[in-house]
Amino acid sequence: MKIMVGVKRVIDYNVKIRVKADETAVETNNVKMSMNPFDEIAVEEGVRLLESGTANELIAVSIGQIQAQETIRTALAMGADRGILVETNDEIEPLGVAKCLKAIAETETPDLIILGKQAIDDDAGQTGQMLSALLGWSQGTFASKIIFDSGNVNVTREVDGGLETVSLKIPSVITTDLRLNEPRYASLPNIMKAKKKPIDKTTPEELGVDLTTHLELINVCAPSDRIAGTIVNDVGELVEKLRTEAKVI
Repeated sequence: MKIMVGVKRVIDYNVKIRVKADETAVETNNVKMSMNPFDEIAVEEGVRLLESGTANELIAVSIGQIQAQETIRTALAMGADRGILVETNDEIEPLGVAKCLKAIAETETPDLIILGKQAIDDDAGQTGQMLSALLGWSQGTFASKIIFDSGNVNVTREVDGGLETVSLKIPSVITTDLRLNEPRYASLPNIMKAKKKPIDKTTPEELGVDLTTHLELINVCAPSDRIAGTIVNDVGELVEKLRTEAKVI
């Protein structure tokens, strides 16, 4: 079985986000970047399938600027076999990402594609579903458990009402939730080995993918500061403030 995972380079989750002065985008210059946490879970699951003998090859794919190679190297250090970078300086919508992944999947013919359920920069949560539709593959989103059984894959999903288990025919697209696993830290020897693993480079043009945007970003602004709360002495004072100041009763 061949597995493909998507990895995205995003601002590190520990960094305080700053908006550019002209309010056109988030500031990324001189900011620490790292792999999207949900994609780390996807890579970890792929590596575990390698270690169990369920899979025999794991490919990490990233789409973005040349610096995204660092993110692919992280996946290689975690245990992926090789990487593919679709290099572009353009802003890419989830649909564009799905189109690039579809083009690569048609060449690489993986049996399973594992993606993070969303990226922490845009929180769109759309790429896996779009990719499944474009490929015509089955999909299991928000996976908290993955079990292979008689040529199918059973995916336990996190849904509003609790848990749902679906049986999918392979090939399939799966997106990962937080409870699927705990990603490992790459050891120093594996980090050194990752430097020698191959990363193939291509472009959207070479893949025949049109990245024309369908959305217009009008403005980016930071959320307003929270207003300090008020301490009341008793229920009567609370009710009075709700009536006169908040005017909710």
